[in-house]
Amino acid sequence: MGSLTDDPDFRAMTFVVIDFEATTPRGYPAQPIEVAARALRYDDGGWLHRGASASLIRPPAFAPVTPADTAQTGLTAGQLQEAPTPAEALGALDRRFTPGTPYLLVAQHAATEANVIHNQREHCPTLARVDLLDTIPLAKHLVPGLPNYKLDTLLAHFSIPQPADRHRAYADVDVTAQVFLGLVALADEGGQLGDLAALVKIAGRTAKCNLPVQGGLFDL
Repeated sequence: MGSLTDDPDFRAMTFVVIDFEATTPRGYPAQPIEVAARALRYDDGGWLHRGASASLIRPPAFAPVTPADTAQTGLTAGQLQEAPTPAEALGALDRRFTPGTPYLLVAQHAATEANVIHNQREHCPTLARVDLLDTIPLAKHLVPGLPNYKLDTLLAHFSIPQPADRHRAYADVDVTAQVFLGLVALADEGGQLGDLAALVKIAGRTAKCNLPVQGGLFDL
Protein backbone atom coordinates (compact mmCIF):
# COMPACT_ATOMS: atom_id res chain seq x y z
CA MET A 1 0.00 0.00 0.00
CA GLY A 2 1.36 3.41 -0.92
CA SER A 3 1.38 6.36 1.42
CA LEU A 4 -1.64 8.62 1.65
CA THR A 5 0.28 11.72 0.64
CA ASP A 6 1.56 10.02 -2.53
CA ASP A 7 -1.98 9.64 -3.85
CA PRO A 8 -2.65 12.07 -6.75
CA ASP A 9 -6.26 12.57 -5.60
CA PHE A 10 -5.07 13.49 -2.10
CA ARG A 11 -2.57 15.97 -3.53
CA ALA A 12 -5.21 17.54 -5.75
CA MET A 13 -7.53 18.13 -2.81
CA THR A 14 -7.72 21.38 -0.84
CA PHE A 15 -8.62 20.66 2.78
CA VAL A 16 -10.46 23.49 4.53
CA VAL A 17 -10.42 23.19 8.31
CA ILE A 18 -13.52 24.96 9.63
CA ASP A 19 -15.02 25.79 13.01
CA PHE A 20 -18.06 27.69 14.23
CA GLU A 21 -18.95 29.12 17.60
CA ALA A 22 -22.69 29.36 18.06
CA THR A 23 -25.57 30.13 20.35
CA THR A 24 -28.14 27.42 20.99
CA PRO A 25 -31.53 29.12 21.40
CA ARG A 26 -34.40 27.03 22.69
CA GLY A 27 -36.65 25.93 19.84
CA TYR A 28 -34.21 26.91 17.08
CA PRO A 29 -31.11 25.36 15.52
CA ALA A 30 -27.69 26.63 16.59
CA GLN A 31 -26.96 30.13 15.28
CA PRO A 32 -23.35 31.00 14.34
CA ILE A 33 -21.60 33.85 16.13
CA GLU A 34 -18.11 33.23 14.76
CA VAL A 35 -16.55 31.28 11.90
CA ALA A 36 -12.97 30.53 10.98
CA ALA A 37 -11.45 28.49 8.16
CA ARG A 38 -7.95 27.56 7.04
CA ALA A 39 -7.16 26.02 3.63
CA LEU A 40 -4.36 23.44 3.34
CA ARG A 41 -2.94 21.47 0.44
CA TYR A 42 -0.18 18.87 0.33
CA ASP A 43 2.72 19.21 -2.10
CA ASP A 44 6.11 17.51 -2.48
CA GLY A 45 7.67 19.70 0.17
CA GLY A 46 4.86 19.20 2.68
CA TRP A 47 1.78 21.18 3.60
CA LEU A 48 1.00 24.51 1.98
CA HIS A 49 -1.25 27.07 3.61
CA ARG A 50 -3.65 28.40 0.98
CA GLY A 51 -5.34 31.09 3.01
CA ALA A 52 -7.34 31.70 6.16
CA SER A 53 -10.49 33.54 7.09
CA ALA A 54 -12.22 34.50 10.35
CA SER A 55 -15.24 36.61 11.14
CA LEU A 56 -17.58 37.38 13.98
CA ILE A 57 -21.25 36.96 13.09
CA ARG A 58 -24.16 38.92 14.52
CA PRO A 59 -26.79 36.50 15.82
CA PRO A 60 -30.50 37.09 15.20
CA ALA A 61 -32.62 38.60 17.95
CA PHE A 62 -34.07 35.20 18.88
CA ALA A 63 -30.59 33.82 19.61
CA PRO A 64 -28.87 36.28 21.96
CA VAL A 65 -25.48 35.57 23.46
CA THR A 66 -26.03 34.14 26.93
CA PRO A 67 -23.74 34.28 29.98
CA ALA A 68 -22.93 30.63 29.32
CA ASP A 69 -21.86 31.49 25.74
CA THR A 70 -19.66 34.29 27.06
CA ALA A 71 -18.14 32.02 29.70
CA GLN A 72 -17.16 29.50 27.01
CA THR A 73 -16.03 31.76 24.17
CA GLY A 74 -15.33 35.11 25.79
CA LEU A 75 -17.62 36.76 23.24
CA THR A 76 -20.18 39.26 24.52
CA ALA A 77 -23.37 40.66 23.07
CA GLY A 78 -21.66 44.04 22.75
CA GLN A 79 -18.85 42.62 20.63
CA LEU A 80 -21.34 41.07 18.22
CA GLN A 81 -23.71 44.01 17.96
CA GLU A 82 -21.87 45.52 14.99
CA ALA A 83 -20.57 42.24 13.55
CA PRO A 84 -21.44 41.18 9.97
CA THR A 85 -24.76 39.45 9.49
CA PRO A 86 -24.78 35.72 8.63
CA ALA A 87 -25.44 36.66 4.99
CA GLU A 88 -22.42 38.98 4.94
CA ALA A 89 -19.98 36.78 6.85
CA LEU A 90 -20.89 33.46 5.27
CA GLY A 91 -21.34 35.01 1.84
CA ALA A 92 -17.78 36.34 2.01
CA LEU A 93 -16.47 32.92 3.03
CA ASP A 94 -18.49 31.23 0.28
CA ARG A 95 -16.90 33.43 -2.39
CA ARG A 96 -13.44 32.15 -1.43
CA PHE A 97 -14.26 28.69 -2.82
CA THR A 98 -13.09 28.52 -6.44
CA PRO A 99 -15.45 26.76 -8.86
CA GLY A 100 -13.97 23.55 -10.23
CA THR A 101 -11.49 23.11 -7.36
CA PRO A 102 -11.94 19.95 -5.26
CA TYR A 103 -12.47 20.68 -1.56
CA LEU A 104 -13.13 18.76 1.61
CA LEU A 105 -14.02 20.44 4.88
CA VAL A 106 -12.22 19.17 7.99
CA ALA A 107 -13.77 19.52 11.43
CA GLN A 108 -13.72 18.06 14.91
CA HIS A 109 -17.14 16.43 15.33
CA ALA A 110 -18.06 17.43 11.79
CA ALA A 111 -21.80 16.88 12.31
CA THR A 112 -21.93 20.11 14.32
CA GLU A 113 -20.35 22.17 11.54
CA ALA A 114 -22.39 20.34 8.91
CA ASN A 115 -25.65 21.26 10.65
CA VAL A 116 -24.73 24.93 11.03
CA ILE A 117 -23.71 25.15 7.37
CA HIS A 118 -26.83 23.38 6.16
CA ASN A 119 -29.09 25.65 8.18
CA GLN A 120 -27.29 28.69 6.70
CA ARG A 121 -27.10 27.27 3.16
CA GLU A 122 -28.96 30.18 1.57
CA HIS A 123 -25.99 32.39 2.50
CA CYS A 124 -23.26 29.92 1.47
CA PRO A 125 -24.57 27.62 -1.29
CA THR A 126 -21.11 26.58 -2.48
CA LEU A 127 -19.83 25.81 1.01
CA ALA A 128 -23.02 23.87 1.75
CA ARG A 129 -22.19 21.38 -1.01
CA VAL A 130 -18.67 20.58 0.18
CA ASP A 131 -18.38 17.18 1.87
CA LEU A 132 -16.57 16.81 5.17
CA LEU A 133 -13.93 14.83 7.01
CA ASP A 134 -14.39 14.24 10.74
CA THR A 135 -11.22 14.07 12.84
CA ILE A 136 -12.95 11.95 15.52
CA PRO A 137 -13.47 8.71 13.52
CA LEU A 138 -10.11 9.29 11.85
CA ALA A 139 -8.42 9.51 15.27
CA LYS A 140 -10.32 6.44 16.53
CA HIS A 141 -8.99 4.49 13.55
CA LEU A 142 -5.39 5.69 13.80
CA VAL A 143 -5.00 6.17 17.57
CA PRO A 144 -7.08 3.45 19.23
CA GLY A 145 -7.30 3.25 22.99
CA LEU A 146 -7.54 6.89 24.01
CA PRO A 147 -9.92 7.55 26.93
CA ASN A 148 -12.01 9.75 24.61
CA TYR A 149 -11.59 11.66 21.37
CA LYS A 150 -12.41 15.19 22.45
CA LEU A 151 -10.26 17.91 20.95
CA ASP A 152 -8.43 18.56 24.23
CA THR A 153 -7.54 14.86 24.49
CA LEU A 154 -6.17 14.84 20.94
CA LEU A 155 -4.17 18.00 21.63
CA ALA A 156 -2.58 16.30 24.62
CA HIS A 157 -1.84 13.16 22.61
CA PHE A 158 -0.04 15.11 19.90
CA SER A 159 1.65 17.45 22.43
CA ILE A 160 -0.06 20.46 20.87
CA PRO A 161 -0.21 23.36 23.36
CA GLN A 162 -3.62 24.52 24.46
CA PRO A 163 -4.28 27.97 22.98
CA ALA A 164 -5.06 30.73 25.44
CA ASP A 165 -8.23 31.53 23.53
CA ARG A 166 -9.54 27.96 23.25
CA HIS A 167 -13.20 27.97 22.10
CA ARG A 168 -12.66 30.88 19.77
CA ALA A 169 -13.17 29.74 16.20
CA TYR A 170 -9.79 30.87 14.85
CA ALA A 171 -7.90 29.22 17.73
CA ASP A 172 -9.84 25.97 17.41
CA VAL A 173 -9.27 25.91 13.66
CA ASP A 174 -5.54 26.29 14.21
CA VAL A 175 -5.26 23.39 16.65
CA THR A 176 -7.72 21.21 14.70
CA ALA A 177 -5.52 21.72 11.64
CA GLN A 178 -2.50 20.59 13.68
CA VAL A 179 -4.39 17.49 14.82
CA PHE A 180 -5.41 16.71 11.23
CA LEU A 181 -1.82 17.02 10.01
CA GLY A 182 -0.69 14.76 12.85
CA LEU A 183 -3.27 12.16 11.89
CA VAL A 184 -2.25 12.27 8.22
CA ALA A 185 1.39 11.79 9.29
CA LEU A 186 0.36 8.73 11.34
CA ALA A 187 -1.55 7.34 8.37
CA ASP A 188 1.56 7.74 6.23
CA GLU A 189 3.86 6.15 8.79
CA GLY A 190 1.60 3.18 9.43
CA GLY A 191 0.45 2.67 5.86
CA GLN A 192 -3.12 2.24 7.10
CA LEU A 193 -4.67 4.60 4.56
CA GLY A 194 -3.19 4.39 1.11
CA ASP A 195 -5.29 6.93 -0.74
CA LEU A 196 -7.94 9.62 -0.46
CA ALA A 197 -10.73 7.10 -1.00
CA ALA A 198 -9.61 5.16 2.09
CA LEU A 199 -9.48 8.37 4.11
CA VAL A 200 -13.00 9.31 3.03
CA LYS A 201 -14.28 5.81 3.80
CA ILE A 202 -13.09 6.13 7.40
CA ALA A 203 -13.78 9.79 8.13
CA GLY A 204 -15.98 11.13 5.34
CA ARG A 205 -19.34 12.78 5.96
CA THR A 206 -21.62 13.73 3.06
CA ALA A 207 -22.87 17.32 3.12
CA LYS A 208 -26.62 17.37 3.71
CA CYS A 209 -27.16 19.24 0.43
CA ASN A 210 -25.54 16.31 -1.38
CA LEU A 211 -27.75 13.64 0.16
CA PRO A 212 -30.50 12.24 -2.07
CA VAL A 213 -33.91 13.72 -1.43
CA GLN A 214 -36.36 11.04 -0.40
CA GLY A 215 -39.68 11.40 -2.14
CA GLY A 216 -42.96 11.38 -0.29
CA LEU A 217 -44.27 7.98 0.60
CA PHE A 218 -47.31 8.41 -1.62
CA ASP A 219 -45.74 10.41 -4.49
CA LEU A 220 -47.11 9.33 -7.87
